[in-house]
Amino acid sequence: MAAWYLNSLVALLLLGTQRFLYKVAAERGAGSSLTTAVFMATVALLSGIAYLGSGEPSTGSLTVLLLLALLNSSSFACATIAQIEALKRLPAGIAYPLTRLSLVLVILFSLIYFHETLQPWQWLGVALGLGVVALLGGEVKRDRTLSHRSGSGLWFILAAVFCGAISSVSCKLAAMHADTAGFMTLTYSMGTVFSVLINRHWKTTAPGGRRKEALIIGLVMGVLNFFGFYALLKAMATGPLSAIVLLTGMHFVIAIILSVLIYRERLTPRRAAAVLLTLLAVFLMKQ
Repeated sequence: MAAWYLNSLVALLLLGTQRFLYKVAAERGAGSSLTTAVFMATVALLSGIAYLGSGEPSTGSLTVLLLLALLNSSSFACATIAQIEALKRLPAGIAYPLTRLSLVLVILFSLIYFHETLQPWQWLGVALGLGVVALLGGEVKRDRTLSHRSGSGLWFILAAVFCGAISSVSCKLAAMHADTAGFMTLTYSMGTVFSVLINRHWKTTAPGGRRKEALIIGLVMGVLNFFGFYALLKAMATGPLSAIVLLTGMHFVIAIILSVLIYRERLTPRRAAAVLLTLLAVFLMKQ
């Protein structure tokens, strides 16, 4: 088994569990920006310790490292907050798969910029991914149980899609041209600052005990993301971006399953079909 594929599987498991905590934060009423700030601060601290403890000299250009960290931190912070806000308005079975539309943008960038090539069955995987988006997009209109806030939820989904695509591309560039631990330290430190600024100017933090819940959830998210993101960067350093983002992009399936088991969300035929199509698409992409 190729090293990039194994690292991708590790990232899939850890990041999928972390994404489920977005749902937990939304259900518990934890402020999205405060949760994100604590989550990113935790990753920044762990990355800084790993960076200083490695004793290895920095590689690559410092200017490139700073620019990529700035791009990744701002886009990832916005994508995280947008996903949590979307989950407050839409079921996890709809919100999580729709955010994966960012995969299409990343794949197109990979084909154009990195000159990656896809086999016919891999193109079929891309088509299945688009089918998932069509299935769940239609359910937003059909499901009468969705609240009137679903419209604003779709706007948050759109923001998460574009910001998520930018974050994925900047990760690939950093994995190729920058020090992994140094990039993680800088990008999450900057992301913490962005999240704190958003939290100060956008009153999303709930009062009382829910602030404490935001701190706890953010801390656990940070630990999971540190190991998951490190595995993702290791995979991107040697593997094809188009295949890796589709494989790790399956993480929302874990979040949906946990949401069904823990929060008793309905697994409608459309959502079940979307999950199966996604699994098949990821399988086809690794061929």
